[in-house]
Amino acid sequence: MIFKRLFDIIISTMALLALSPLLLLIGVLVRIHSTGPAIFRQTRIGRNGRPFTLLKFRSMSIQKQTAPAFTPGATPRITRLGKWIRKTKTDELPQLWNVLVGDMSLVGPRPEVPEWTKVYPERWEVVLSVRPGITDPASIMFRDEEALLATAPDPTECYRNEILPRKLDLAAKYATNHTLLGDISIILRTALVIVRPASSQSSADECGE
Repeated sequence: MIFKRLFDIIISTMALLALSPLLLLIGVLVRIHSTGPAIFRQTRIGRNGRPFTLLKFRSMSIQKQTAPAFTPGATPRITRLGKWIRKTKTDELPQLWNVLVGDMSLVGPRPEVPEWTKVYPERWEVVLSVRPGITDPASIMFRDEEALLATAPDPTECYRNEILPRKLDLAAKYATNHTLLGDISIILRTALVIVRPASSQSSADECGE
């Protein structure tokens, strides 16, 4: 949709310019608090199954290279600064560049790593018909996903069997019914859940024991 893409370009450009001092500050703080690059790069799957490089501020130590790729919120690799930027979602701000260049949209299904798009492959066709986004309805519903996974007996199975199917339901619904006004509403709701105290947020159901 041309208006959606135009909206993405305008808002991401304005946000990158307005937030450039904050982006620079967080980048410097990441470098000060831990060794390694400030930006974390990871391959994700985008529209029509095309891989792209997603950008985030690095929130975890890179010292343990043998650690598993799937890391729930309780992992000790998360730095003290990393906990804060994850909680405030400022670690996602570099994805404004992904939006500007067309890899992502401001609103759309959150992109997954290739391994997870191989799970329930028949359900991904509709989801991948649109650009992935920085936020979407699933991001709001699963705002406390890391805490949920950290308390699950088996985080990987919890994500595979409980969380991912529900995310795909919401993503498919968004992909077939999204509107520009709906996107604006999702952006505002996302901002609201970020500024709310954690205790006032409604969390997703716990994974089965």
